[in-house]
Amino acid sequence: MTDSVHRGEVLGAEKRLRIEQLETKALEELGVEPAGLVAEYGPHQLVPPSPPAEGEELPEDPEHPRNRPRPYLRAEQEKRLKAAERAYQQLGKVNPLALEEFAALEERHQFLSEQLEDLKKTRADLLQVVKEVDERVEQVFTEAYRDTAREFEGVFSRLFPGGEGRLVLTDPDNMLTTGVDVEARPPGKKVKRLSLLSGGERSLTAVAMLVSIFKARPSPFYVMDEVEAALDDTNLQRLIRIMQELQEASQLIVITHQKRTMEVADALYGVSMQGDGVSKVISQRLR
Repeated sequence: MTDSVHRGEVLGAEKRLRIEQLETKALEELGVEPAGLVAEYGPHQLVPPSPPAEGEELPEDPEHPRNRPRPYLRAEQEKRLKAAERAYQQLGKVNPLALEEFAALEERHQFLSEQLEDLKKTRADLLQVVKEVDERVEQVFTEAYRDTAREFEGVFSRLFPGGEGRLVLTDPDNMLTTGVDVEARPPGKKVKRLSLLSGGERSLTAVAMLVSIFKARPSPFYVMDEVEAALDDTNLQRLIRIMQELQEASQLIVITHQKRTMEVADALYGVSMQGDGVSKVISQRLR
């Protein structure tokens, strides 16, 4: 009996120590007096329904047993406690600076979202500008090509009497990326490729192309650098007649060594080197 009483006293002391520890823990962690804790959360109180698990849908009927408080059952509540502790452990350590970090990240996210919207708006504006520029470029190029192609046929037939020349688009369906091929057939020949023509014929075809651009889009003045160097007298005379037509509305600056070209000029400017090696400009007005 003495041993039994001793064991009872030791067990009672352990229980009292455990109760004191729980009361201290309740005060430190929860800030609740033991009496109030027992009164509000004691076993005589009904246990409120558990919140739904992830993916679980609660019945809509408030009188459903799942939505109603239930009596306290220690085994059931210990099971809930273990499940809650496992879920708590899965959460990991609590970050006391989480709210500040969240506020900073939220502000950063808002800033980046605004920047993204600005970029999207800017991109839309740029795409609209690109579209308008492409439309304008396509319109200007199409008009310039049509005018130049029309003039080229006339100029080529004058420089090559009996010949045929025209401009052909490589990709007519896409005016923004298409190229332009020159087809030239001098009189008496069947070839149209420029690579199969003689040097003089290629030069005269290039001059025809140049003059066609001048006529399609007139300018106050033109500069030509020895465009007739490879031409014979007959072709040179044809080119001079076209130059005289251009003179009526524009000013021509022609670098040449051909005397026949000089004869139709209004003024001549020559560069001569004296015996001392110093260049000197000589000018002469003919008309």
